[in-house]
Parts: sequence; C-alpha cells; structure tokens
Amino acid sequence: MMMEQKPLCGFLNVLKPPGMSSAAVVGLVRRLLDGEKVGHAGTLDPEAAGVLPLMVGKAARLFDYMQDKEKAYVAEIAFGAATDTQDAQGQVLETGESYPDEATLRQTLKRFEGEQMQTPPMFSALKRDGQCLYQLARKGQTVEIPERQVTVHSLALNAMTENHGAIVAVRCSKGFYVRTLCRDIGTAVGCPAHMRFLLRTQSGVFTLGTALTIEEMQAAKENGTLKDKLLPPETALAHLPVCDLPGGLEKPLRNGGKLLWSRFGALHGTAAVDGKPACIRLDGRIQAIVERHGELVKVRTWLGD
Repeated sequence: MMMEQKPLCGFLNVLKPPGMSSAAVVGLVRRLLDGEKVGHAGTLDPEAAGVLPLMVGKAARLFDYMQDKEKAYVAEIAFGAATDTQDAQGQVLETGESYPDEATLRQTLKRFEGEQMQTPPMFSALKRDGQCLYQLARKGQTVEIPERQVTVHSLALNAMTENHGAIVAVRCSKGFYVRTLCRDIGTAVGCPAHMRFLLRTQSGVFTLGTALTIEEMQAAKENGTLKDKLLPPETALAHLPVCDLPGGLEKPLRNGGKLLWSRFGALHGTAAVDGKPACIRLDGRIQAIVERHGELVKVRTWLGD
C-alpha cells in the first residue's frame, strides 16, 4: 500500500537566465513538479537575470508576509541613448554624447540614495483596469502613473565599462525600478541613458549564491531529488516570531477559530503588538500565521495538512 504524499509547501530559489520570462520559468518548474501550484515572489523582466524566488504549493499563501524585504541588483548603465522602455530592448528616443567621467558619476550617485519618489515606467507589469501597462504601451497608449515612495539603501559605482557604460550595485526597497534609475542618472549628468543589463543578486533572504539554474533543476528532476531542493516556509519568515503550538489548539486553529491570547504564552514579549503576524509551529514545521487583536488570536494563513 502506497503512502499518501503530503502536499508540497516551500520555496525554490531559481537563477533565471536572460531571455526567459518569469512566467516561462514558473511554467517550466510547474511541469518539473508534476503540476504542483507554483508562483513567483517578484517578477524579473525577460532580458534580466538573477534571483527569482518561487513559491510552491501552500507557500503561495505566504506572499503577503515576505514582500517588504530589500532587493539587490547589479546593473549596467549605457550612456548616449534614452529608450522608450528604459532598457536596451526599446526604441531610441534621444541621443547625446556628453558622457560623464568617473568622478562626476560617483558624485551624482550619492544624490539617489535614501527615500524618494519614483514614477514606474509605462513598460512594466503594473496593471491598470486589468491590463498590464506594457500592453497599453505597445498599443501606443499612455496613462498617468502615480509616483510612489521607494528607498535606495545603497548605490555604488563598481566600474566604468567600454562603450560609455557604468556598472552599479544597488540595494533598494520593493517596487523600485532600476531601469528608471538608469534613465534618471543619465538625466542628472546631462547625458541620455538606459539600462543595458540587469542581474538581481538578492530578493529578501534569497541570494544568488544559493540559486538553482534551470539545468540543475532538470537534473534534479531526472534523479528524483528536485522536491528535496525545496526550502521550508520558515526560510522566508525568519523576521517573524515563532511559537510552538500549545497542546489541544491544533483543531480550533485548523478550523479558523479565534483563541484567547493568554493561551499563547510563549509569544508574549515577542509578538505582543496588535495586528502583527507570528508563526505557529507544530512538530518542527510552520503550520499557521496568526495575528493578535486585543485578547484574541486569529488565524490568517493555515499551512498545515
């Protein structure tokens, strides 16, 4: 008699290659996992490369709890031309030859650190009335895009390159567009610019050094070890407090009931703020995300079997 397999719940840290869309990576991994539910935790443009965290199975329910972590990129700025997409795939809108020297560029980069307002590009996956902005842009339509607050934690010049380029390393908040940064840096130094290449080196706790290539995942599928590559839910929840589930509370938690805060004594002092999420662990596995509201604890997400 075959043992019933438990549903998958975890993350795959994937190294997306350039020339492949995030949706295509999701589709490939879904096939490798025999149709399991798979989603990405932050898209990358098709020509970009780097860290693409994938949520497998019930881990998709954790999306809202892992979005505030910073991201890191290495990008090449190409000075001399601005494009409609702000990257190398777009149509040239403007050219110029007032190329910045290294000293000027280093000084300019300092101005882009810290909190700031940024307007996302029309060629983006953001949606308006159910349609992606890039779909509207391809039809020649433009819409007003509101600015939003973003943060650049650090911005450094790594090297000047041939063909009037510069490689920069940026650590930023979610929702930040490096393409737009490259264009804006060009504007600041008086030379049209666009992003020539982008590599995401970190997305929250997921880093480039531990990312799996497409070929590595395919090989793991062939030798039956791909599911062993899944990272547990707590990988992306390390910033949340954890409580081992008190005896007798699994059933009411599973049923979504509200429980008295006093029964969760192990959480006191670590998650005692109303509305703040915390993890509930049973048998060494994260089973639920809960929130405290006054004297009650409410289940927000159930991951258990």
